[in-house]
Amino acid sequence: MSDTGTTTTEPTEPTAIHRYFKITERGSTVGREVRGGLVTFFTMAYIIVLNPLIIGTVADVDGDYLGGGDVPDLAAVAATTALVAGVLTIAMGVVANFPLALAAGLGLNAFVAFGLAAQMTWADAMGLVVMEGLVILILVLTGFRQAVFGAVPRQLKTAISVGIGLFIALVGFVNAGFVRSTGTPAPPVGMGEGGSLTTWPVAVFCAGLIAVIVLYALKIRGAILWTIIGTTVLAVVVETVADLGTSSENPGGWNLNAPQWPDQIVDLPDFSLIGDFSLLGSWESVGVVSVLLFVFTLMLADFFDTMGTMVAVGGEGELLDEDGNPPNTTQILLVDSVAAAAGGAASVSSNTSYIESASGVGEGARTGLASVVTGVCFLLATFLAPLVAMVPNEAAAPALVLVGFLMMGQVREIAWDDAEIAIPAFLTLALMPFTYSISTGIGAGFLSFVIIKIAKGKAREVHPLLWIVAALFVVYFAITPIEDLLGVS
Repeated sequence: MSDTGTTTTEPTEPTAIHRYFKITERGSTVGREVRGGLVTFFTMAYIIVLNPLIIGTVADVDGDYLGGGDVPDLAAVAATTALVAGVLTIAMGVVANFPLALAAGLGLNAFVAFGLAAQMTWADAMGLVVMEGLVILILVLTGFRQAVFGAVPRQLKTAISVGIGLFIALVGFVNAGFVRSTGTPAPPVGMGEGGSLTTWPVAVFCAGLIAVIVLYALKIRGAILWTIIGTTVLAVVVETVADLGTSSENPGGWNLNAPQWPDQIVDLPDFSLIGDFSLLGSWESVGVVSVLLFVFTLMLADFFDTMGTMVAVGGEGELLDEDGNPPNTTQILLVDSVAAAAGGAASVSSNTSYIESASGVGEGARTGLASVVTGVCFLLATFLAPLVAMVPNEAAAPALVLVGFLMMGQVREIAWDDAEIAIPAFLTLALMPFTYSISTGIGAGFLSFVIIKIAKGKAREVHPLLWIVAALFVVYFAITPIEDLLGVS
């Protein structure tokens, strides 16, 4: 058997695996599929570490962490993150026969952590994620997705993605202690203390940031994962020598958890987070208008990314038809929509398709067998959750900064010489990090887009669905004065 793709020595009578996955038909081999699946896993395995550090380290409105405890349980979040990613990636391979892997979505998890949990309990927030997944599933089943896809201008969608990237980067800098509040009106934030790096944890972050930049520039596969591992090892060494402890014990300590080698590397996974969600609790805690806006925001970030990702991965593997569509498009979207709901039901945030799947396709993957291999790797990783608990924020923060850079690259798609779209796009991507609110950025972008269209006599160009969303954002931003006017407490 040759893995070059030019010749194959497949059996005269194809095996059941070959027939089911159409391996020979797509010009691949079992060896190439296995190798591609492994490459995809190691390229995106960082999410097993990164997702707990995003959603597992933020307390909800009641001061509780994910799972209801008063301290983070990163191991449980990591194990469940890997479990859901594994099951859904295998489902993508078996149901859609497409080399696409799924896991908790970056950007989506940041919105859930900083946009939702700050206003409701974690159970309510995850209930909204489930609701969003069910809405997307209905849209896919009814074929209504194209109407939703056309409602928001493409460049405004791009601005939302870029804005989330800037927000994620800022979260990384803040979590590492590199950027801190100055406590003065101007400037409100600054670097470290007095402009200098005064603590070992911040120095560890800087070392990690340099490492991830260099590895990415050198096009090293798995740059994010290797940086997290290497920076964590450095952090463990620093903690062993300096015995810094956490910032609650020592102002110069680690932001959340002190990096220490765990008592055991392999352990039975804790899946207690599964099912810890409240489907309708958010309606009572934040109100109908906020719920509708939150669901719509989640749907925007999730739904459109999937469309672009599956086309990009299909293009990399030359799997698109003459209309630019990948095979089994409906099945791909069905699995992805189920993944969104399943991520919320398991309390690990919405799961979505990963563009990192293209790395496996670049290694030769052409069928769903590669996804099955990637999914099995995720399932095996559930037993390594104790390793995640030792990773400090400062070791994961460089990855957030790089992810922000990667998402920033889309900004070139915005027509900055067209004020009708440039101003809404600017407000969207600027206000997300400046206000530390993804919802605020999206709302400002939508409202300014509609207002400019009205001012220029182009109101007919605004999609009816966007009128509804803009009206909801008006109520969202003005809810406090409206309540005061109506005498509602």
